[in-house]
Amino acid sequence: MQISKDAVVTFHYTLLDDQQQELESSHSGDPVAYLHGHGNIIAGLESAMQGREAGDEFETTVAPAQGYGERQENAVQRVPIKHLLGDKRQLTRLKPGQVVSINTENGARQVMVVKAGKFNIDVDVNHPLAGKTLTFKVSVQEVRAATAEEVAHGHAHGVGGHQH
Repeated sequence: MQISKDAVVTFHYTLLDDQQQELESSHSGDPVAYLHGHGNIIAGLESAMQGREAGDEFETTVAPAQGYGERQENAVQRVPIKHLLGDKRQLTRLKPGQVVSINTENGARQVMVVKAGKFNIDVDVNHPLAGKTLTFKVSVQEVRAATAEEVAHGHAHGVGGHQH
């Protein structure tokens, strides 16, 4: 089966920056699962997946506009520390440059600490990979038709996908 709209795809990847330095990899855990055609992964990677099949291995380079967007200078916001997600003890030791997750009306979002205070932190709301050209080395593990429930929910269920 080829990857097309409403296919559930599981894949492993290695993510490299424009200097070919590894930023992250899924190979030490379960593969990532997503519902194709529903915007569950960045646009440039989803586009490169179209038409692929289980067993395919490929490399694709994604420009910022098709990745995490262009970097917006001065995109700094003050956020109450209570909106941060994670171990509350760790939140007392925040340092500039640290990436943390905040709870937003659209769910969790990663941001970078610019300045930390006792009750609030100033964060750069750009995604940590905004403005970066990224290379993905991908190994497609499985492609299957989505269930009606997955299509209705707009995401893959199960290992590597969304858990209900």
